[in-house]
Amino acid sequence: MRFLRPTVITIVLAGCIAAPATVPRSPSHRSPPEPGPASADQEEELGRVAFIHGGAGPWAVLGYRMGKAALVRLGLPRQSFELMVTHHTPHEVQFSCMADGATAATGASLGKLNLTIVDASPPDVATTFFNRQSGQSVTFRPTRAFRLRFADVPREQLSLAGREVLTLPEDVLFEEVPTAR
Repeated sequence: MRFLRPTVITIVLAGCIAAPATVPRSPSHRSPPEPGPASADQEEELGRVAFIHGGAGPWAVLGYRMGKAALVRLGLPRQSFELMVTHHTPHEVQFSCMADGATAATGASLGKLNLTIVDASPPDVATTFFNRQSGQSVTFRPTRAFRLRFADVPREQLSLAGREVLTLPEDVLFEEVPTAR
């Protein structure tokens, strides 16, 4: 049996090695664009979410943005005992992360008994903010565009996606659910 020289074997093997296959990524799995440097206020907001949740991924930051908008709409300060928050969610990470974001924004919590988690299916994810004093409430849910864009973000991209959510317009992120009359 005749042996091939090492250089011939190397050339033959190199020709057999294909470039790694790339799997096309759906729009929901695209890497978010690199956000610019965060302002001190944005860093503080992301830190508030991370303090409560352990990180500032897109779904937790969405809950934060909803909570901030609700406080403005309801005319309540952060930490108000007049606020009741009800988060409708399946027992699945990403959807449930929104409750921690709402806590970071509003100060509502399970321990203060002004945050309630209600079991719901993924299409029914929504958060209701209720002012006990005025009787006024507002319910927000993620937009279809948000769900598609931020579904199942890989763990290593969560922080970048959270930063992006902090800067996007509200109407891209969430919408108000009309109340039944």
